[in-house]
Amino acid sequence: MTSSHTPPLPRLTLVLGGARSGKSRHAEGLVAQAPPPWLYIATAQAFDAEMEARIAEHRGRRDARWVTRDAPLALADAIRESPPGQPVLVDCLTLWLTNVMLAERDVAAECAALVATAREASGPLVLVSNEVGLGIVPENALARRFRDAAGRLHQDLASAAERVLFVVAGLPMTVK
Repeated sequence: MTSSHTPPLPRLTLVLGGARSGKSRHAEGLVAQAPPPWLYIATAQAFDAEMEARIAEHRGRRDARWVTRDAPLALADAIRESPPGQPVLVDCLTLWLTNVMLAERDVAAECAALVATAREASGPLVLVSNEVGLGIVPENALARRFRDAAGRLHQDLASAAERVLFVVAGLPMTVK
């Protein structure tokens, strides 16, 4: 619930951060300020035991007020199909982008569709993504292509968002 000390959840919020920065937990807390039920759109796919454990950890933090929908590829559709006004959390865009690239889909077209959907969403919509552009330039072409696509996606979504947060060591910093 929103308290007198907490501003209402904007229509579109982008939460960025590094791996294990606390961005997902922070985003869950943002969404939980709104009345339930809350929709959690998960993009992860469990290709190995480690990823299964990560998914289980995330699921373990959510109680019955959360409705989970898996959308490893059809993310724009999942957002469009969410009930109007229901708070939606998407976690995470970089996993989704990985899925798109591995499926050999048109990355630019898929990202453009996602950005358009985010711009049109009635909200509140909270998008979580890994900031991957802070390190060195990757040595291989696929990693550079991924980093560049993620950077463009983040820029486009940040432009559309009312609020952009960067989470470091569990601490959110307001960027916009």
